[in-house]
Amino acid sequence: MSNSKINIKNLEEVKNSLDSKSLKVCVIGIGRIGLPTALSFAKSGLQTIGVDINEDLIQKINSGVFPLKDEPGYEEIFKQVLNDKTFSVTSKIEDAVPHCDLILLSLPTPMDQNNIPDYSALRSVATHLSDILSSDSLVIVESTIEPGFIEDEIIPLISKSNRLKIEENFQIGVCPENANPGEILHDFTNLPRLVGGINQNITQIIKLIYNFIFSVDLIEMPDCKTANAVKLTTNVFRDINIAFVSELSIMFEKLGIDTMKVLEAAKMKYNFQIHYPGAGVGGPCLPINSYQLLNTARRTGVKLNMIESGRKINEKMPEYVVELISNAFDESNQILENSKILILGISYKPNVKDVQLSPAKIIVEKLQKLGVDVYLHDPFFNSTVIFGLETQNNLENILPEMDGAIIVTGHDDFKNIPITSFLKMKHPVLVDTRGIIDPVSTKKEKIIFKGLGRGGF
Repeated sequence: MSNSKINIKNLEEVKNSLDSKSLKVCVIGIGRIGLPTALSFAKSGLQTIGVDINEDLIQKINSGVFPLKDEPGYEEIFKQVLNDKTFSVTSKIEDAVPHCDLILLSLPTPMDQNNIPDYSALRSVATHLSDILSSDSLVIVESTIEPGFIEDEIIPLISKSNRLKIEENFQIGVCPENANPGEILHDFTNLPRLVGGINQNITQIIKLIYNFIFSVDLIEMPDCKTANAVKLTTNVFRDINIAFVSELSIMFEKLGIDTMKVLEAAKMKYNFQIHYPGAGVGGPCLPINSYQLLNTARRTGVKLNMIESGRKINEKMPEYVVELISNAFDESNQILENSKILILGISYKPNVKDVQLSPAKIIVEKLQKLGVDVYLHDPFFNSTVIFGLETQNNLENILPEMDGAIIVTGHDDFKNIPITSFLKMKHPVLVDTRGIIDPVSTKKEKIIFKGLGRGGF
């Protein structure tokens, strides 16, 4: 890549660089969201280079191996852009950034053991950009961050070396990623996105670039912090509502009310948005997003009681799942200690190979503390060690050795398991936390069944 000569502040010049495919793009962080983002830019014909510190990932991509098998549609794009030579990867940020006009940051924002957001990756890269970013470059942060993080931390870090001055010889903006793991291609091509720049002109520049890549609505925000506030609000809304329904499901269960029937009827009302109860909320988004807002609240001296309560409820759901299996064992006159229990699904969400903050991990640990011999089966994890346990590949072979099973993740594969398969267990005990199993069928087969929120059965 040759050195950039595009005036990134000039709308017409940026438009011409897109038309001529001369705009050069660097995507820093090529994981679950960053890689599909980079592939989308490369597919449009723009020279795109991905940067990541994961040497194994870099080697895999350079060997032509697509790492996200659970993202439909992207393997074909991956092969296409490699063949077209519009996409390459490196672990050396200093070899990529100086030659690019557009720098996209798609870096992880996890949280530490005290539930404090960890922005170390973003801070490290911003500090590095201070030394290597070329003049007249545009930095766009796609990572989910707290409102004000761009203005209060990223800009000062990039300006640290005194080479670069915001709005004068480097620009910045945000376009928070808005995609659901396992459905990224669909979401990238259908869901609207938020755009906020350091000023109105940069907002228009970002819109121009993203319109060239993605055929979706782009919603202009007055600034970066407002765009980030919207992103967090939408995700935390889900976290709170899942907590609300999960808490209700426990009460309904005790009242003999089937939560699924309540929700199916409730969703007929025009202003009710359905959320489902479950074993807990995991993944790299919802739990962390709630703690991001709680962190902002601490900084600003505000108390967000509802978000805090929602988090506590969702974090206690794995404990309630263990209570369900314990009650089921009591009902079947079995002793939980030294029993063999199969966990069906260890991913944090259906149809995705990802165990980040999965409630399955907590359930496993709690069962082990009770002396249970825990086994794992997940169609996305074959013959691998997760949570210190080797996953079981063949469900039909392992069930006869089990005393009970818990459905933790609602993978589509589990919806096709015949109810009679669970009769193979020594003492058929089944707990369903995702509303997959029809309780009536378990009664017919004389399976001891407990469904989260499935009262009346």
